[in-house]
Amino acid sequence: MFKEFKQFALKGNVLDLAIAVVIGGAFSKIVTSLVNDLITPMLGILMGGVNFNSLKYDVPSIISGGSAVSLKYGLFIQAIIDFLIIAFSLFIFIKIITSAKNKKVEKVIDILPSNEEILLTEIRDLLKEK
Repeated sequence: MFKEFKQFALKGNVLDLAIAVVIGGAFSKIVTSLVNDLITPMLGILMGGVNFNSLKYDVPSIISGGSAVSLKYGLFIQAIIDFLIIAFSLFIFIKIITSAKNKKVEKVIDILPSNEEILLTEIRDLLKEK
């Protein structure tokens, strides 16, 4: 059982997946920093000095004497921007890989003649000999 697990774990697909998860985590941190440190402050300046980190709505407690609950919609907006950037980046990356794979398949198809073409070529050659 250990031997089978070792073969499974060392297959290329599992290692590729593990590497993709690590790179994805690092990429997510970069995008989060981009949004938090550059994009939302610029949007805040364009919107008249709004700080997205402080955007919230305080809901009073139903229980008397209880503390208010804050709905931090500014952080939610930042998370949406994060998601959109990551989703768009993955879309572009997958599109590039798919187009590269399609080009390889087209080259193989162009090189190989069909059976009909081979037979027609042989018939033409026989007719030329006569």
